Amino acid sequence: MLVSERGVPILVLVAACVAGAHGFIDGLYCGRENCYEVLGVGRDTSKAEMARAYRQLARKHHPDMHKTQEAKSRATERFTLIATAYEILKDDESRKDYDDMLDNPEAVYRHYFRYYRKRMAPRVDVRIVLAVTITVISVVQYYGAWHRYRTAIDHLVTVPKYRLKAVEIARADGFYNPSRKRDRRRKEELKDEEESLLRKIIEEQVDIRGGYSRPSLRQVLWVQLVLLPVTLGHLAWWQARWLFKFTLGGQELGPVEKEYLIRRHMGLSQGQWDALEDRERQGFLRDQLWLKDKFKVWKQRQEEEMRAKLAESARYKSYRRYMKNHGPGQISFED
Repeated sequence: MLVSERGVPILVLVAACVAGAHGFIDGLYCGRENCYEVLGVGRDTSKAEMARAYRQLARKHHPDMHKTQEAKSRATERFTLIATAYEILKDDESRKDYDDMLDNPEAVYRHYFRYYRKRMAPRVDVRIVLAVTITVISVVQYYGAWHRYRTAIDHLVTVPKYRLKAVEIARADGFYNPSRKRDRRRKEELKDEEESLLRKIIEEQVDIRGGYSRPSLRQVLWVQLVLLPVTLGHLAWWQARWLFKFTLGGQELGPVEKEYLIRRHMGLSQGQWDALEDRERQGFLRDQLWLKDKFKVWKQRQEEEMRAKLAESARYKSYRRYMKNHGPGQISFED
């Protein structure tokens, strides 16, 4: 190995200079041979002519065309080189990189980078990656929604209000009889059956809304993407209808339009709005909160009531006294 006066290896620099002298680099493309000369074509040869030349050379140098082991070995080596040259030159991008190496042999590191970037890059269709990603997200969405829904049902089973109501319904239907004799071996089994019965009744009787509502396939990303044209069309129709009917036509707003304006003023999604109790929504309609001025007055009143509740809270009073006497906490790095 060559070493400089300071002990730094200079073999790489010598290799770069040697490569730059003739434009070919060992380990890149066709090695020390010209890929065009390997196929017997020129740089301006079309793809069709190049494919024809490749087929002729492949038949001539195919290992099966030779009898002796030595001839087969030489033919295999040549056949591999011919196939490599054709793979490089039939692809527009790799052919462009190869021509750049022939024209600029001194840019060794750039040629190394381009060659190995193309070879190491995963040959996966972007559409497949996108489809798999959307599928994974959709599956996680769906099973996550089911997990939240079951968690909500399990919680409601423990709430006395809903549990007693479910027990009454089960007794009325003749499915619940805790006073019957139980075999010790079946005690746990009967308990599980009763819990499952109560859970099923609660699922049928209780309307859970919002983020813990019963999962729907329409909420899955794949379905939303498929229905996106329909959704955009409905949105365009809604905006056009609003423009001509209410903005230009001056007609009175209906209940749906009023709820839409109230929901928009409050910054609530459709799911959050549906999760509200009916009496709350009716109260908003009675207060005419679809009108911007009345909504501002209502919001200010709500903020004042919240401040009054906080002022009466013992914990909040304690917090205010602490802040008044000690101020905000500080972080020390002396320890």
